Amino acid sequence: MTIRLHDTSARQIRDFVPLTAGCVSIYLCGATVQAAPHIGHIRSGLNFDIMRRWFTYRGYDVTFIRNVTDIDDKIIAKSAEQGRPWWSIGYENERAFNDGYDVLGCLPPTYEPRATGHIPEMIEMMRGLIERGHAYEADGNVYFDVRSLPGYLELSNQELDDLRQPSGEGETGKRDPRDFAMWKAVKPGEPSWETPWGRGRPGWHLECSAMAHKYLGSAFDIHGGGIDLIFPHHENEIAQAKAYGDTFANYWVHNGWVTLAGEKMSKSLGNSVLVSEMVKHWRPIVLRYYLGTPHYRSMIEYSEEALREAESAFARIEGFVQRVTEKVGETVAPAAEVPPAFAEAMDEDLGVPQALAIIHTTVRQGNSALAADDKEAAAARLAEVRAMLGVLGLDPLDPQWAGEGDRGEDLHGVVDTLVRMVLDQRQSARARKDWAAADAIRDQLNQSGLVIEDSPTGPRWTLGPR
Repeated sequence: MTIRLHDTSARQIRDFVPLTAGCVSIYLCGATVQAAPHIGHIRSGLNFDIMRRWFTYRGYDVTFIRNVTDIDDKIIAKSAEQGRPWWSIGYENERAFNDGYDVLGCLPPTYEPRATGHIPEMIEMMRGLIERGHAYEADGNVYFDVRSLPGYLELSNQELDDLRQPSGEGETGKRDPRDFAMWKAVKPGEPSWETPWGRGRPGWHLECSAMAHKYLGSAFDIHGGGIDLIFPHHENEIAQAKAYGDTFANYWVHNGWVTLAGEKMSKSLGNSVLVSEMVKHWRPIVLRYYLGTPHYRSMIEYSEEALREAESAFARIEGFVQRVTEKVGETVAPAAEVPPAFAEAMDEDLGVPQALAIIHTTVRQGNSALAADDKEAAAARLAEVRAMLGVLGLDPLDPQWAGEGDRGEDLHGVVDTLVRMVLDQRQSARARKDWAAADAIRDQLNQSGLVIEDSPTGPRWTLGPR
């Protein structure tokens, strides 16, 4: 068994060889908390949640770090715009991100450090870089000297002479316009911390280098994030860490975007789809299916039609789970191992689409067993399906999703009572062999958005696809 991952730095899929046998260390660039999360933000956390689950299934001990950037230019701008403390905005949105991760079934990280909690570590790293000749102070700012490090820009595959490094307001005193800020001198009204070079606040790139070093040491296995972070963020993280003496990440794994009308979903474009709003209209397990089943490196073009397709596809899986459970009369436990074809797909760069095809094939086999009244075979297929769904965080029988199965949960009891009254009328029609009346009632319920199935325990209703 060998897991293989696409390594951005190597530009190819590589065999995964852990630094420590049986262990995996992962650092994921998490939320910048200037606003509530849209589904594009949560996709990254969800993709790496599936990676983590697969490593765990394969027997690895996983340490998973997902940071929170709770101070940066955007948060400060929001603070000025809204007339609220920067920390209030950050904390409110940090909670919104965690709610988003939780509602879509992401496991909590091993540690979730905040940038502002690690200023001493950042000062220590800057001091070391200045001593080694890789950084310098100017006008209260501290800059990284990009020409001091051979190999700079290897991740993004750029030429230094062609580089246009983004710069912020107040970044004065640079020796080279391509140098980037690790520490920004204090400006009136902005939060600041004391350093040997004056008061100021950290730059975005320094935060992650320092936190990765603190929690994972000088070398770790995997660094993850969205493809938009390759430059400048990840490139500059590497520069700081390697100049400091760290080996840093052995593999770089990047996920694709969620797009809308061909553009990256972002707050600045005003085209974001907030998780808090989406879960009011779509079941969270369906959103997880929609965001988690495309390959992590692919782009997802958002549309309601695509979400409806995901809802219908998952309904076929969920319906099979419900039918077998009713037929067998008890909950079927997940199999101890997933089918070999599923494992092969997941081992090859987390091939979730190929793995999902194995799930649907197994569901079809199980449905055939049900049609043949072969309860033993149907239960065996369900055990396999539950094992595979568990790896993806999509098992509808998992306690994570308890009570989640019906939209409008608060009204479920009321709707159920009303539907049962209508179904009783249908049963009465069937009892007196008035098949036309029974079919008419069923058709009317179907037209209202309900799907009626006749099960061994009596008629069952579910909400149909949108």
